[in-house]
Amino acid sequence: MAEDTGKTTHFGAREVPESEKAGLVHGVFTNVASRYDVMNDVMSVGIHRLWKDAMMDWLAPRAGQRLLDVAGGTGDIAFRFLKRAGVASAVVCDMTESMLIEGRKRADAEALGDRLDWVTGDAMALPFEDASFDVYTISFGIRNVTRIPDALSEAYRVLKPGGRLMVLEFSQLPNPGLQKAYDLYSYNVIPRMGQVIANDRDSYQYLVESIRKFPDQDTFAAMIRDAGFDQVKYRNLSMGIAALHSGWKL
Repeated sequence: MAEDTGKTTHFGAREVPESEKAGLVHGVFTNVASRYDVMNDVMSVGIHRLWKDAMMDWLAPRAGQRLLDVAGGTGDIAFRFLKRAGVASAVVCDMTESMLIEGRKRADAEALGDRLDWVTGDAMALPFEDASFDVYTISFGIRNVTRIPDALSEAYRVLKPGGRLMVLEFSQLPNPGLQKAYDLYSYNVIPRMGQVIANDRDSYQYLVESIRKFPDQDTFAAMIRDAGFDQVKYRNLSMGIAALHSGWKL
């Protein structure tokens, strides 16, 4: 049971005790697991695939590397990494077992099974030894973590010296007019899609609200630096709808 510290955090637009957020997030992703990949395609009109490819382009996986993909869910990032790296290995870590189960069902998981492990774990308390990975990725997951600084500290801990962090997350558009138009789409269309496709409006309402609560690009870059990472940079994708953040453990 999570310790009740009396502190609160956001769960979408709601303020909840920190001790409750992980359970609420777990419930969201348990509910949407079976339709998660389909909804990603519909919500982004397939653009999330281009963003993940851009992540791999910047990451430039190499043979011999060991990847930890946190909040890795159904394996999208790990599959891409292994296909590009060649002889390499990956661990997909997610707090929601049902997401990992869906990932294991995919054809890619079967083809890459000898180089791929699936582990249930918490981003804020990873079940891995210090300095055990070359690369740490988290894609559309860090905004759901209860305490983002704790997750970044854990990323730093499990990376080897010279290891790299890369985060793909929804972000903020620098143009107020475009941001307003995007918000109108997000709040009015995505929850309805969730109802029609996944029979779950509330989970997608939360996911939309969680995007608006996430720090902007510069603020998040500062958080990565505070965790100890060097050479921290970011790149906007689709004008800032999403952003890639990169940092190194030097």
